[in-house]
Parts: sequence; structure tokens; C-alpha cells
Amino acid sequence: QLLEAKASLSLAQAQHALQLQQAKAQINNMVPKKQFEQLQNTLREEQCKTQQLQESLQQQAEQRCRQLVRTQEEHEQLLLAAVEQAEGLEQSLKNAEAVLAERAAQLRDAQAQLSRNKLLIEELRGENGRLAMVLQAAELKQKSMEEKNQLLEEQASALKQLIGKITPASLS
Repeated sequence: QLLEAKASLSLAQAQHALQLQQAKAQINNMVPKKQFEQLQNTLREEQCKTQQLQESLQQQAEQRCRQLVRTQEEHEQLLLAAVEQAEGLEQSLKNAEAVLAERAAQLRDAQAQLSRNKLLIEELRGENGRLAMVLQAAELKQKSMEEKNQLLEEQASALKQLIGKITPASLS
């Protein structure tokens, strides 16, 4: 719009200059006074319009410049906010990666401990099986001993009865 207005202004100025030359030529050719005054009035009106157009263009240019400055400031603020947000997200990402790495290390440690525990459980199962067989053998042995003990107790009781019968006969 500014370029169009400047072009219109240049065209108007060229037309004014041409009209001025024509007016001077007409004056030189002894233009009637009434026509001369009309040309002067037209010239003044065109100059006034040109002045108004220049002022309008100047105001529009200043307004556009202020608007451009505001837009540029807004863009700079948005850019700064985006940079700050990106930095915050980058820091959050670093923190999350650190936590993730720590958790991964904990999981590796836990998995290693789990593997050791599984081996230990397998060893304990083997030991438990061996102890179960030893216990079973001990129980069998104990049962056998209890049976022998029972037999011995029965023999001891029979001997006591026999001694009880023999002792009074031998005393008499």
C-alpha cells in the first residue's frame, strides 16, 4: 500500500507539474483571468490533496513501523519462552535418563541377586533331599531300635519274672 501510495503521489506530482507548465503556457498565451484563477484553484486543491496524501502515507508508515516493532517483540518473547521451555524439557529429560539409568542398575543388581538366590535354592533343595534321605534312614534306624528296645524290655520283664520265681525257690 505504501508503494502504491508513493506511486500515486509521484503520478499526482507529475500531473501537477504538467498542469503548472500548461498553466504557465496558457498565461504566456494570454489566458483569460477566470481560467487562470480556476487553474490556480485546481492547483491549490491538488497540492492540498497531495499534502494530505503525504501525511496519510507518513501516518500509515509510522503505524506499520510500530506494529512491526510490536510483532517483533512478541516473536522475541515467544522465542525466549520456547527456548526456556526447551531447556526445561532438556533438563527433565536428563533427570529422567539419570533415574532410568539408576533403576536399570538396580534391576541388574536385583536380577543378579535373583540368579544367586535361584542357585542357592537349588543347592538347598539338593541338601534338603539328602537330609530327607538321612532323616528317613534315621527314622528307620530309630524304629528298628525301638523294636529292639521293646524286645529287650520284654526279655527283661521275662527275666524279672523268672528271677522272681527262682529267688524264692533258692532261698528256701
